Amino acid sequence: MSNPVAAILGAGPGNGLAFARKFAAEGYACALCARDGDRVAASAQDIPGARGYAYDVTQTTDATRVFAAIEADLGPVDTVIYNAGSGTWGNIDKVTPEDLLRNMDINAAGLMRAAQAVLPQFRKQGRGNLIVIGAGAATRGRPGTIAFAAGKAAQRSVAQSLGRQLGAESIHVAYVIIDGVIASDRTRGQMADKAEDDFLQPEAIADTVWALTRQDKSAWSFEIDIRPFAEAW
Repeated sequence: MSNPVAAILGAGPGNGLAFARKFAAEGYACALCARDGDRVAASAQDIPGARGYAYDVTQTTDATRVFAAIEADLGPVDTVIYNAGSGTWGNIDKVTPEDLLRNMDINAAGLMRAAQAVLPQFRKQGRGNLIVIGAGAATRGRPGTIAFAAGKAAQRSVAQSLGRQLGAESIHVAYVIIDGVIASDRTRGQMADKAEDDFLQPEAIADTVWALTRQDKSAWSFEIDIRPFAEAW
């Protein structure tokens, strides 16, 4: 019997690779997907059973092509983690409508493209997990977040619509609101005054996502929010 397959869309440093390492450790073959195909191919070499795929979530043809390639290379996809995102920051005096539309395209339309591309594989197996990595901005717009918040709010609505339709087909859709700053060399450098407890740890986020995919159908979560204890909320 072949290993179950997880596709991580947005398999960059931090969360993306933490998801891949967690699922690989649990016996999954992982498809690492991102626009930079060379980078994810190199990253996949360090994760047992992983392969890298160049995938631009704004391109419908990429979604169709990549999910077909994953099925051919690794087997039908059991779990998709939609970690792709875009953050354009600035208030109404700085951002443009084009900035907002790009955030909507990557966060919301990209999710829809991925769902449509993977659904035949989920349906063939009679089950599936689609875990969407969101943000606190999905529930509140603040100065400086007009484009980002719009994209994440739209993404949350797409996920909710998918969850309400697909639950009847044993396809679990869940939305993870990440509220806080994720630990990385870059964020630590930008926020040198913060203690380590102020950051979300990618490995801990990955543990939470893994737990979502293990939930019994009788007690599924659609939405959870995760943050460090020190985060104001």
